[in-house]
Amino acid sequence: MRRTNESAAPAAMGRSTLALVLAILISLQGTPHVRSDASDHRYKDGDSVPLYANKVGPFHNPSETYRYFDLPFCVTGHEKDKTEALGEVLNGDRLVSAPYELSFKKEKDSKVVCKRKLTKEQVAQFREAVKKDYYFQMYYDDLPIWGFIGTVDKEGKTDPSEYKYFLYKHIQFDIHYNKDRVIEISARMDPHSVVDLTEDKDVDVEFVYTAKWKETETPFEKRMDKYSQSSSLPHHLEIHWFSIINSCVTVLLLTGFLATILMRVLKNDFMKYAQDEEAADDQEETGWKYIHGDVFRFPKYKSFFSAALGSGTQLFTLTIFIFMLALVGVFYPYNRGALFTALVVIYALTSGIAGYTATSFYIQLEGTNWVRNLLLTGCLFCGPLFLMFCFLNTVAIAYSATAALPFGTIVVIVLIWTLVTSPLLVLGGIAGKNSKTEFQAPVRTTKYPREIPPLPWYRSTIPQMAMAGFLPFSAIYIELYYIFASVWGHRIYTIYSILFIVFIILLIVTAFITVALTYFQLAAEDHEWWWRSFLCGGSTGLFIYGYCLYYYYARSDMSGFMQTSFFFGYMACICYGFFLMLGSVGFRASLLFVRHIYRSIKCE
Repeated sequence: MRRTNESAAPAAMGRSTLALVLAILISLQGTPHVRSDASDHRYKDGDSVPLYANKVGPFHNPSETYRYFDLPFCVTGHEKDKTEALGEVLNGDRLVSAPYELSFKKEKDSKVVCKRKLTKEQVAQFREAVKKDYYFQMYYDDLPIWGFIGTVDKEGKTDPSEYKYFLYKHIQFDIHYNKDRVIEISARMDPHSVVDLTEDKDVDVEFVYTAKWKETETPFEKRMDKYSQSSSLPHHLEIHWFSIINSCVTVLLLTGFLATILMRVLKNDFMKYAQDEEAADDQEETGWKYIHGDVFRFPKYKSFFSAALGSGTQLFTLTIFIFMLALVGVFYPYNRGALFTALVVIYALTSGIAGYTATSFYIQLEGTNWVRNLLLTGCLFCGPLFLMFCFLNTVAIAYSATAALPFGTIVVIVLIWTLVTSPLLVLGGIAGKNSKTEFQAPVRTTKYPREIPPLPWYRSTIPQMAMAGFLPFSAIYIELYYIFASVWGHRIYTIYSILFIVFIILLIVTAFITVALTYFQLAAEDHEWWWRSFLCGGSTGLFIYGYCLYYYYARSDMSGFMQTSFFFGYMACICYGFFLMLGSVGFRASLLFVRHIYRSIKCE
């Protein structure tokens, strides 16, 4: 009956969490910004259509973005900041009304925005931006627009000091409409209408724009398809499917190999131990049966262990919820900040799972100070994440970048943590403490631990972690590139179904490899498997961080202190999250396995 209550509590918590997630996501996200079929977007001829300038920044440094008017573009004096949802602010979006007027179906030819004299300092500012490949991003009727602000003439020149720098001063908007709705927009810069920024001198510049309207048959509901289709092009899909087939073959070979070996070895073990019982009683036990009195001896630092298990379980639940939202189409391209909103809200609402899992397991391990265990659970992942955020936010403030969160947003996040995360963590902890579940050990634990025999170097923790992490990492390696190119680049990723399959493969491989290494550890009469199984399961997170180094230096053109610190700082937090999540998966699988094999033999 106890076991039923134990499973019912997280199940009920999970159902209520999902309902809360969807409700709060809608309220925090506000009106859907980009989903074409979510709002009306109907206009009459000559109606004003909202055009917002979002940000500018170096093309190769996705985290280093600045407000559009940080560069000395035309200012009309009527600019208004757009009210943004939590996720948009976390995403670094800072929308402000743009100086261009693109009224519905109203064509304009070389319309002057403004004439101005750029000072030497402003020329130097623009030149530095052109040198770093600055791009701009705008939103017109919630459709994204990009363009480069200038160009570098390197033709026939080998010495960088001879390069010429030009600023585009004429932008042409090509807009497609279907009846009374905007369907598509693109921005083209006129390569013949430029101003030379090479020398430090005052320059007169006239910023102009052109608007061309064209009718299209594309229905309004499909206007976002062109953005999502880029990641579904045939050659990309082939690579994704090759990745999945490669991973599946790895899984099949691994599971087949492990199942065959383990089943055969275990069968022989069971037969041998059965014969040993029938034979003389004075025959000494060997192998994993020999340590039956120690295998369920509780681990050292059990409060820390329980906290890691609770945090890992919460992050696993968070990942599953994110996948569910992704598969039903919440994270379509350019739904500004939806993913960040979902992460904040779901993490807050699933903290009860962390509290329940950690405290109930800690009580099973005969722990007494459950309050300290609960505090440790709450800080184990949030603590390092908060410290990293403080450092990176300080860097962003020093750079005056849009990645620096406004004080109001920080207050909102602190309130969510104080009013939602912490109370749910405590409630989960109280539920876990009152579950009164005893640890299910099929054999009795002896009073004194056996001495572990000397083992070769490759059976120590670090080599075992290296072996355990390599196979799961090899199963997700190809897909990692696309995810990195999306998160730390400008590639769009929308094939969540494939990503979910890869995630399932990752879980299976992690569980199997951890179980296999746990068996070999027990067979070598080493009974301290608790922490080892957790560390081996989570070691894939360390491999992913190693891949970060490779990606940064070999596959990307990121540079500068801010971008480097953001990349390695936030990836460290993500990989630490993977470590906790996969560690808890590895331990759970090993616990099931160890319980099963010791339940199958008779021990004195």
